[in-house]
Amino acid sequence: MNEYPFTWFFDRSKEIYSGKKKIFNGVNNLTIITPSQWLADLVKQSFLKDYKVKVINNGIDLNVFKVTESNFREKYNLQDKTIVLAMAMKLSKQKGIEYLLKLPDLLPDDYCLVLVGINENQRKLLPKNNCIGITKTNNAVELAGIYSAADMFVNPTLGDNFPTTNLEALACGTPVITFRTGGSPESVDDNVGLVVEKGNLDELVKAIMKVREKGKLFYSSNCIAKASQSYDKEKQALKYIDAYKENMKAKETAYL
Repeated sequence: MNEYPFTWFFDRSKEIYSGKKKIFNGVNNLTIITPSQWLADLVKQSFLKDYKVKVINNGIDLNVFKVTESNFREKYNLQDKTIVLAMAMKLSKQKGIEYLLKLPDLLPDDYCLVLVGINENQRKLLPKNNCIGITKTNNAVELAGIYSAADMFVNPTLGDNFPTTNLEALACGTPVITFRTGGSPESVDDNVGLVVEKGNLDELVKAIMKVREKGKLFYSSNCIAKASQSYDKEKQALKYIDAYKENMKAKETAYL
């Protein structure tokens, strides 16, 4: 409540809810598209439940996010390390930063946690050993190189719809480990990574070790195939066009 809808003195959530209900329930022939089944299920529990709901997963640019060679390991002297990659924008609690910061002390010394997306002040808060903090990358190609260099991508999110970072990692051939939170596990199966119960740090550590034991090569081709089949932004865009055409056809039929 102190984040959205944010107010200084008054709780405006009821007012905003009523306004949204009035506006949306006045729309005819409406199809609601959500990026995840999790969100679609929530819609069916809301005042929008009588409308048609369709799931179209987010897409990414597979011309950018693909297996990409880089000197990342050499640059940070990680040639003999198992790289556990994570995104840490703003060191957000919602994104599971408290779990990430505990990992370096719970994993063997031949692991290294790499956090991308922090600022210089946040870098000072990171564990001193087996942890590297990187500020924003210069471009998406550089980020694809980091994904590709990592042995696994860890996303211990505590609340997410359908995180794009999971898709980017898969497209770069990197297995994903995530908490069973929101729509995050919908992009992950046993062929491309592991799903851990929300907030279970011990199981998260075990999952990381299990993925290393199987090896990145065990997952890589499946990760790339899944991204190509399900998360190509061009294919996903066409699904929106098909949904629009379907709505228009239904509208024309209603007028007959």
